[in-house]
This record gives sequence, C-alpha cells and structure tokens, in this order.
Amino acid sequence: MSRPLFSATLAGSLPKPSWLSETQKLWPEWKLQGDELAQAKADATLLWIKAQEDAGLDVIGDGEQSRQHFVHGFLEQVEGIDFDHKVKMGIRDNRYEAMVPQVVSELRLKGRVHATEARLLRKHTNRRIKFTLPGPMTIVDTVADGFYGDRVKLATAFAELLNQEALALQADGVDIIQFDEPAFNVYMKDAADWGVEVLERAAEGLTCTTAVHICYGYGIKANVDWKATLGEQWRQYEQVFPALAKSRIDQVSLECFHSHVPPELMALLAGKDVMVGVIDVASDEIETPEQVADTIEQVLRWVPRERLLPCTNCGLAPMNREVALKKLEALGLGAELARQRLRVAAESS
Repeated sequence: MSRPLFSATLAGSLPKPSWLSETQKLWPEWKLQGDELAQAKADATLLWIKAQEDAGLDVIGDGEQSRQHFVHGFLEQVEGIDFDHKVKMGIRDNRYEAMVPQVVSELRLKGRVHATEARLLRKHTNRRIKFTLPGPMTIVDTVADGFYGDRVKLATAFAELLNQEALALQADGVDIIQFDEPAFNVYMKDAADWGVEVLERAAEGLTCTTAVHICYGYGIKANVDWKATLGEQWRQYEQVFPALAKSRIDQVSLECFHSHVPPELMALLAGKDVMVGVIDVASDEIETPEQVADTIEQVLRWVPRERLLPCTNCGLAPMNREVALKKLEALGLGAELARQRLRVAAESS
C-alpha cells in the first residue's frame, strides 16, 4: 500500500465518550460492565475510526478506547501481576504518584491481549492502521517490582511478552506497531544504555513497520508543570536519538509544536521516518491548517519530505472530545495544505 506524502496520524489515544467512561481523566472509571461494556468499547472505536477518516488522516488507530490506561490495558492480560493489592508509587522520576499493580511472580501472557480491537480496526477501514503498545521501559516505570529485583531483567521479561502480542497483531493485519516510551525522556542514560536494546527485543521478528513514541507526556497538570522546569531548550531527545538511529525501529514520534525542543535534533534521526508533533495536546486552542503546514515546512530543513509524518504531540485521552475532533480536522487539513504548497512551489520553479 503506497503512502501519501505527509501521511497524517495520531500518537495514540483519543477521548472516551461520556457514555463509556469518566471524561477528561487519565485513569477513567468505566460506566458499564460485562457485555454492555464490551459493546460500548467497540461502538466508541467505530466512532473514532469514522472521525479520523473524515478528518483526512492517512493512518488510523483505535484511539485506545478499550483501555483504561495505555499501560494497564496491556498488563490486565499478564499473569504474575497483582491488581488486587495496588501500591502508591512515584512514576516518571516521581513526577506524579499513581496506584500501581505489583509484579509478584514470573510474567506470562494469559492469551491474546488486543485481538478484538485490532481485528475490529482492520475490518472497518481500508486505510493503513496503527496499533499502540506500551514500551518495556515505560511499563517497568509504571509497576511495582516485587519479584525480578532488576529493572533490565523486568523490562526484558515484558519485552518478550510484548513481542508475542506484536507478532500476533501483525498477523491480524496491523500495518504499523508503535511502542510508547515516554520513560525515554526521563531516564535518558538508561534509555540509551539498555532501553533501546530492550525495545528492539519487543519488535524482534516484525516485518510490518515499527515505531516508537517518545513525548513529554499528556496535557495534564503534572506534565505541564514539569515542562516549565526544563528551561528554554528541551534537549532530552539528544541523548537517545543516536541510539534509535542505529536501531531497527523504523519510525520515531516526537513532540514539536509549542515545545522547546530544538528542531535541529531531528537531524540525529537520519534514515528514520519522523512522526513530527504538529498538534499541541496541552492546550485547548485549536491549531489552524496554516499553523500545521507551517510547522511541517519548518521541519523540512531537517527531515526529508518523504520521511516526515505529521502527528499529534502525544495522546488526546484527557482532552475534551469536541476539542480533540477539531484538532484532528486541523491535522488532516494542515497536511493537505502542506502538500498543496509543495505542488505550487514545484509548478512555479
């Protein structure tokens, strides 16, 4: 399947409708149970598939409508994790506290994790589809380890389980499998020393496109406050991009618009597709298509046009649903405007 220039896509999550769960929360409670909940999750997924297509996105995701949280949605299908006795733990280097489950024995998959969601997504769109999974380092940072006693061993164990599910998702017809690793922007030395290597274990044997999403987090207060402490230049990417450039991962998703990331750091990803965040997830202000196209044009100084994929800075899960819809529309229209500008420039040259 050929890929249009500036193929627009999402980082991952989308807001859940009010009839499915609590809204504008990162850890929302479901409003239904059993078969009714399963049907409601599917209904919400279908709504967002249509919304993404209507907005002109080229790569469609499920919006993570069936997952309470992007990490725990995977963990719920893993043996060796105790959800009944959660503990309070600081995550992302104590940026915020969360009640997290505990690893209490050797990890194994109970079975398939996301077969239902992936097959529903594949059945209901003819466009390229992307499915997101939490990365191993980020999972390690979101559970309490009471068994392995070593972060690398624990991450490797999770990577092996992720790999099992990723291979099955590929067989379900998924075109792009993306691993979300916000922890790479927090534990930069560990990410370069062993995080990328463990990530590659999670992607081992995949022949579909592989991606990693590294951002500065959802638009929640804890993350916004943290970013305010990072100074005029956010250079976290600088430490991990060289390792990713040498890796077998095909695509890297990063934060750009309304950030303090020096755009020249993207040059460190030579040879990779770059999903450039052109939509701010920490503001309700709706981007214009012109702003999106302008960001794309600016990034073309460092990323070849055939490798630039406009994207959201991060997931939109905690955002107001109507705001998210308008931001999707801006993303699709902005990508098309950038294509038009290139055509006009080529015709006039």
